[in-house]
Amino acid sequence: MRLTTKGRYAVTALLDLAIHHDVGPVPLAGIAVRQDISQSYLEQLFGRLKRWGLVRSTRGPGGGYELVGDAETINVSEILTAVGEGFDATRCGGSGDCQDGETCLTHELWSDLSMQIDLFLSRITLASLIERGDIMSIARRLEDVNLIEARLI
Repeated sequence: MRLTTKGRYAVTALLDLAIHHDVGPVPLAGIAVRQDISQSYLEQLFGRLKRWGLVRSTRGPGGGYELVGDAETINVSEILTAVGEGFDATRCGGSGDCQDGETCLTHELWSDLSMQIDLFLSRITLASLIERGDIMSIARRLEDVNLIEARLI
């Protein structure tokens, strides 16, 4: 039931994309620098996100990625599902054959927990994250740091 780097990076990258949507297509290189994520890893993630229909790409100069739809309709659960992350607290992967092919004593408890986590994450949209003051102050700080670093190079 652990959230892996893949899921964390996917949510972070799409949040960054949503924050910078007003500049048009956002290059992965910019996300990679701002969020300190390997660009090649982002390319893999964005391939999955594109196949899931959450982002679209534009090639050439001024190209990059954009959200399909708006930040109000994309939720964290959907992002995690798109990159193959899911929350399943059961031992059996939800199949119910936890103990010698039969349902174990606590299967329903862990199954209910998995559903509650998914429900919680499905209620959190990119827009609701952006509305949080701390998210935007962190985004501004990251941009300031990257501008300073770019001047030093």
